[in-house]
Amino acid sequence: MIDKELLEILACPKCKSEVRLDEAAQRIICTSPSCGLRYPIRDGIPVMLIDEAEGPTGA
Repeated sequence: MIDKELLEILACPKCKSEVRLDEAAQRIICTSPSCGLRYPIRDGIPVMLIDEAEGPTGA
């Protein structure tokens, strides 16, 4: 789905922390406990926009 090299260079646009891939939910998730935003993947492309992200509880 997402190239491993791409995932290594991506960072959360809000807090600049590393991100991880959640293939089951098709999301990129910020690894920072204080942020935890979840960015959608649409048509194989991560949408790394803060306005498009969900909070850690899906809010």
